[in-house]
Formats: sequence, structure tokens, C-alpha cells
Amino acid sequence: MTTPQDTPATLGRELRRITAPRTLALLVGVLVLQLGFILSYVGAFHAPRPQHIPISIAAGAQSAHLVEQINGIDGTPLRAHAAADETSARESVTSGDRSAALVMNPHSTTDTLYVASGGGAAVVTAVEQVVGQVESSQHRSATTVDLVPLQAHDARGLTGFYLVIGWIVGGYLVAAAIGVMSGGRVRNLAEAGGRILLVVPYSIVSGLAGALIVDQWLSALTGHFAALWGVGTLLVLSSAVITLFMDALVGTVGIGVTILIFVVLGNPSAGGPYQYDLLPAFWRTIGPFIPNGAGTTAVRDIVYFGGRGIGGPMLCLVAYILIGIIGTLAASAQIGDPRRDEPAAQ
Repeated sequence: MTTPQDTPATLGRELRRITAPRTLALLVGVLVLQLGFILSYVGAFHAPRPQHIPISIAAGAQSAHLVEQINGIDGTPLRAHAAADETSARESVTSGDRSAALVMNPHSTTDTLYVASGGGAAVVTAVEQVVGQVESSQHRSATTVDLVPLQAHDARGLTGFYLVIGWIVGGYLVAAAIGVMSGGRVRNLAEAGGRILLVVPYSIVSGLAGALIVDQWLSALTGHFAALWGVGTLLVLSSAVITLFMDALVGTVGIGVTILIFVVLGNPSAGGPYQYDLLPAFWRTIGPFIPNGAGTTAVRDIVYFGGRGIGGPMLCLVAYILIGIIGTLAASAQIGDPRRDEPAAQ
């Protein structure tokens, strides 16, 4: 007697197998994810334009007029705020509250533009271009002074962005690998708890290794080893537990959802190559609420601004971790609930 396993394979039979509705649905999902990747990256980066970049103006009696002039530029590339004097203008830059500060010299036609390249080289370039046009219209010029320069080996300030991406990739890959090694989708609450406990030490080691690479090994971001280790641990854990949650919730499709969150949406909106003030509205809005953006901002704040302003990014990472852990446990408890398989009472 011939069994299905003994039936010789034929091209027609194989085509019928791979064109089954479930397989076709998977292929459509992959195509949508691929096109989403292209749309998201090109949409975010194809035409960067400064929008409402915050700067301080210290021009004495002329401050109000200059603020009004700058804020009236078509497209509002800058958002100017009057500063009491040069000292407060400089402080607004070194604290990270403003991206730049223009201080007018009443005794010369050469003014000073204070910037912080540590907050983003692309933003500095954009501010210099706009301020240069404003100064030129008044037959003046501005000399740029970088108050928060990039570290020597942090080319264009992108080290933190790539570090964050590496940590996040490690988080969702380890969660996916655990799922594969454990036989696929989580089956019960105990198994979910075991997977969560497994990614915690991985996150700690991964955060440590990333900090060692950029600090001790490459000297790209130095002087903040412990803080970077902590941020890295939270980033890896956040992406790992969200991946576990998606897997427990919808199975293999959850990997695609994770890629959508962290790769398709998270990377281009993170403020890496182009900071938030240069991104289109959609990406600028979602960036701070995804670990990629929160992590990139946190690393910049720690390395270049003394850790000021990291409360928001840290809250974002902790929220993702809590959502991932609670969601994973809740979804797995539902999966493992024997009552789900019981026939309805007659």
C-alpha cells in the first residue's frame, strides 16, 4: 500500500504545496514588510528639512526683532527664543535645551553662533545654513563656536546610533533564537517565564559587551561606561521581551511585527543620521516612543549633556519592558489555559 510519504515528488505536486493559501499569505506579508522598509527609509531620509530647530538669540535691544524675523522665515526651519545675555544663551546650548545660540556683537558686524555638534552634526549644518542667510541679509556674518564638540572618534556623532541598533538587533534575534530552539511558539506560563528569565542575563552581558566595545576597545564614546552599560541592558531587554510577547501572541508572524516596530519604523525615526528636527512629521512624532529613538537620545544625552533629559527615554524603555513581560505572561497563560480546549457546555 502506498502512503503519502511514498508518493514520488512531482513539480505539480510541489507547486500545489507551496501555493497553499497559508504560504501565499506569508509571501504577501513578507512583500508588504519589504515595501514598508523601502517606504519608511526613503520617506524619512530622501529630503531632510529643518523644522522648528530651537535656538537662543542674544542681541540686546534687537533680540525681539531678530526673534520675530527668524520665526517668520518660510517653513519655520528655526524656532528662536530670546535670551537675557550671552551667558544664558551659551548655557541653553551646553544643557541641550537649545540646538544653537546666536549672539550679536554690537561693536562689529561679526557675530557668534554657538552650536553643539554632540547633539547632532546634521542639525548644526542646517542651523549654520539658515543663520548664514539671515546674517547675510543684514550684511553681517557669524563665526561658529562648538560648545559641545563630538568626541575624537565619534565620526559625525553616529556611534551612539549604531550602538543602539546593535543592541536592539541582538535583543530580538536572541528572543527569536530561543523560540526556534524551544520548538516554536510558547506553550504555557512556565515556558514563558523561563524564556523571560533567559533573556535577562543575556541583556546584561550584551549591554556590557557593547559598552566595552565603544569605550575601552574603540574609544569612540569614552567616560560613561557604567551609564552606557545600563542603557544597553534596558535596550536589549526591551526588544527581547517585546519579541517574546509578539511570539506568544501571534506565533511566527510576531517576528514580522517585531521587525516592523524596530527596523521598519524604529531605525529611520531614531534621529541617527538625521535628528528629529530634520525628519518629516510622521517619523519625528513616533521616534521618541520607540526604543531605537529613546536609546539614541539617551546615549547622546549621557555622553554629551551630562545625562540631562534622559528621564523620557528611560521611561520609554521601562514601559516597553513592562509591556513585553506582562504581555508575554498574559498571552502564554491564555494559550496554556486548558479551558480554551474544553467543549462548550451543552
